[in-house]
Amino acid sequence: MNDAMSVRTELPGQTDAGNAGMIVVFDGKGGVTGVGGLDSEHIMPQRGFMLISGNSRSPAFKVWLNKFVGPFNADLLTVPNTRSRCTVADDRAMVVMRVVRPGAEPHDIGRQLLTMRIERGQVIVASELNIPELLGVGQWQQTQHAPVSPADLVARLALRASDRIEPLVEALGNRLDDIEEQLLFDNDARVQTRLAQLRRDLISFRRLIWPQRDVLTTLEVEDISFFSGRDRMRLREASARSARLGDELQTLSERAVLVHEQILDQRSEQMNRNMLVLAAVTVVFMPLTLITGALGMNVEGIPFAAAPWAFAAVSGALVAIAAVLVWWMRGRRWL
Repeated sequence: MNDAMSVRTELPGQTDAGNAGMIVVFDGKGGVTGVGGLDSEHIMPQRGFMLISGNSRSPAFKVWLNKFVGPFNADLLTVPNTRSRCTVADDRAMVVMRVVRPGAEPHDIGRQLLTMRIERGQVIVASELNIPELLGVGQWQQTQHAPVSPADLVARLALRASDRIEPLVEALGNRLDDIEEQLLFDNDARVQTRLAQLRRDLISFRRLIWPQRDVLTTLEVEDISFFSGRDRMRLREASARSARLGDELQTLSERAVLVHEQILDQRSEQMNRNMLVLAAVTVVFMPLTLITGALGMNVEGIPFAAAPWAFAAVSGALVAIAAVLVWWMRGRRWL
């Protein structure tokens, strides 16, 4: 790699979706020595490295990648991928992660791909995301706390991606708390609909988090010569952050299952109570129906058929029988 590279000068932080790309040069000691476009010149410090970022949909950036890394590698960086992965070959790593887009909501976590080519002295990132803004390059220029190696830069990218997900995971937890609280007072179809939507959101988040953890773990354990012990520690820290979020999502999923089981138990209990009431009504009215059916037969010999007080007496007897049956079932705790 040459010490000087030709890139078009731009002001820091001006890169957006429409520009070809940006180069950021790090001195390897925590400082940023240069920020510019793809056509201006920068001097690479002896221990330094550079970040090359651009919009994966920008034709200009694709043309630049074809010249800089070749058509095959340019396609690997810019062709959309369906899943997160980490591939290591020839002392280089190709990493694909899915990052939550800015302003995403828990029920609509639009994902954006972040594809990186990591090698000694440089990291190339192709994404629709504004990478310098995501990383906070402008702040690093002032604080002198920039990454000191390519692996450190990748770890910080993963941590920034986790920072975007964490408040969304917290929002999912708050939604589950609201559902549990609402179940104490009301168990209608709206609660069940909200719970079903929440469980779908949790599944989507888990599909986003767990592969990212696996990608970072794979990158940490691979035999890449320019990764130091500190680099692997930083990658392990980023992987642990993703794992913690994944564990929190797993806990929320288990709580959601328990809430769902609680809803089913309440519904089953209510159904059993209704069936018990119907059975009690049947037990009470069965002897009454037998008596009234017998007295209602249109045959000779019905007792008290001509007595004017017979109807009142039979009605009173039926009420007494019903009261005795209800008292008996309550005594046996059937009601």
